[in-house]
Amino acid sequence: MTDRYAVIGNPVEHSKSPLIHAAFARQTNQDLEYDRILGDPEDFAADVRRFIEQGGRGLNVTVPFKEQAFQLATELSERARRAGAVNTLSFSEGRIRGENTDGAGLVRDLGCNQHFNFNGARILLLGAGGASRGVLFPLLHENPAAITIANRTASRAVDLAALAGDERVHGCGLEALSGHTFDLIINGTAAGLQGEVPPIPDDCLAAGGWTYDMMYAAEPTAFVRWGQAHAAARALDGLGMLVEQAAESFYIWRGVMPDTAAVMEMLRR
Repeated sequence: MTDRYAVIGNPVEHSKSPLIHAAFARQTNQDLEYDRILGDPEDFAADVRRFIEQGGRGLNVTVPFKEQAFQLATELSERARRAGAVNTLSFSEGRIRGENTDGAGLVRDLGCNQHFNFNGARILLLGAGGASRGVLFPLLHENPAAITIANRTASRAVDLAALAGDERVHGCGLEALSGHTFDLIINGTAAGLQGEVPPIPDDCLAAGGWTYDMMYAAEPTAFVRWGQAHAAARALDGLGMLVEQAAESFYIWRGVMPDTAAVMEMLRR
């Protein structure tokens, strides 16, 4: 019987995850099918239970359900526990195991694929939700000079920074960014879903700095366009992160690590 997997989110119709996992399955000779599920914001747990009852083996979790997935999991990996957010669920023998592969995907794409040098970098992380929580600790592991978390509601950024327990990390409101510059600005907000950009100062990107949007689309996202308009050395979207975190999820589920380069090339085409 073919194993079933899916991505759950709201919205979810734009997701390329089914294409990615189908390519991984062909590449590694795995017998599986992978679908999209439009999740109910009012009852995420019911959607997950229904999928399990239908024989589902695992779910990728995207906006806005990563923190709900964290609460639902009966077991958590260390990465998920530290992040307080889950993007990968596995189901076995009545257990729901939560993992977070977002940080690994982001770091692998920026560091290995794009060759960004994290060492000593000043990083601005926009947003304090599940996406930002998932990447904070892996970013810290790459030895930046400092990470500033900025959010519309400053208290959420301050709380997330305190959770890190590292003097290199601090949180603030977006209005507090004036007068500061950064070598890498990562957009972890959902503003791009509405074609918007967080209201950050025009001069906060350092000379030679990079921008990275965790979101992706067929056309350049609003934040990619912001980076291009503000002379970013590289203005990247999150397609590479998507593929790399998917490969990590695939490895968790199937025990084999697929080749990501060929899949990224296929998607870009």
